Amino acid sequence: MSSPRVITGSAGGLYLKVPKGFPSRPTQDRVKQAVFSSLGALVPDARVLDLFAGTGALGIEALSRGARSALFVEKDARTAAVLKDNLLHCHLTGDVRSQSAQAFLESYRGEPFDLIFLDPPYAKDATNLAKSDLVPMLFPHVAGGGMVIWEHDGKNTWSESRWFQPPRTVKYGASAVSYLRPHPPAETVPPAAD
Repeated sequence: MSSPRVITGSAGGLYLKVPKGFPSRPTQDRVKQAVFSSLGALVPDARVLDLFAGTGALGIEALSRGARSALFVEKDARTAAVLKDNLLHCHLTGDVRSQSAQAFLESYRGEPFDLIFLDPPYAKDATNLAKSDLVPMLFPHVAGGGMVIWEHDGKNTWSESRWFQPPRTVKYGASAVSYLRPHPPAETVPPAAD
């Protein structure tokens, strides 16, 4: 497996370390380039959450492109240690939490995030992403105007969700990326005049 690379920004061109025997499938450079080109001006000054962070490639790319902060969640302690080394190697600062995504989302009480990158292990069978247990857990952590960027198996689909609007999904071979925005809060109807 080739090492992931920071594409552009302050750490552009640097390669990230990957733990020996790393079981995961890193986001391909062409997919990462397409995602960040699509996000454009949303990245600078954003508060970023990188769930299932692995080597930190997505959050580090965001920091390299000017994100204000990044919080990385990776449950494997050995991989989390490599992620910290990658931040040092790139001369970037981020908060690394060694815990599961679910445990983090259940316990986190800080400010919501402008961008949440979500790259969990692919399901073996095609699933309805809207039925994932993560969907309602993600919702309260997305800032107003924020977005979830969810990389998943291209066979997986999205249907109506009470939490998120129907996404824009782009396929890249066997993979796909869905861009999710939360439903806006219901408008308050003023009381009728007497």
